[in-house]
Amino acid sequence: MTKRRLATAATVAVLAVGLGGCAKASEPFQDAERGSTNDSPADTITFPDGFSNVATKCDHGNRVYVLFKSDLAYGSVAVVPGDPSCGDEVTP
Repeated sequence: MTKRRLATAATVAVLAVGLGGCAKASEPFQDAERGSTNDSPADTITFPDGFSNVATKCDHGNRVYVLFKSDLAYGSVAVVPGDPSCGDEVTP
């Protein structure tokens, strides 16, 4: 009986974790208010291996730079407020 109880408890725990994750996945962006989404294409700059790559785009008149290296889980973000090259672009 002890093995059966252990197996039942493990099954319940796995189902609870799995179903809990599905509930959140089916409700994206329900944890905070959202404004508009800027999904316009970004300009990318690709450097040779060993160097970080860069993506840049304008958003609400600001230039946003994102640096990343390959598929690694880190990167950095920089914003140039009021970049003249962005004009007065506003995302609808």
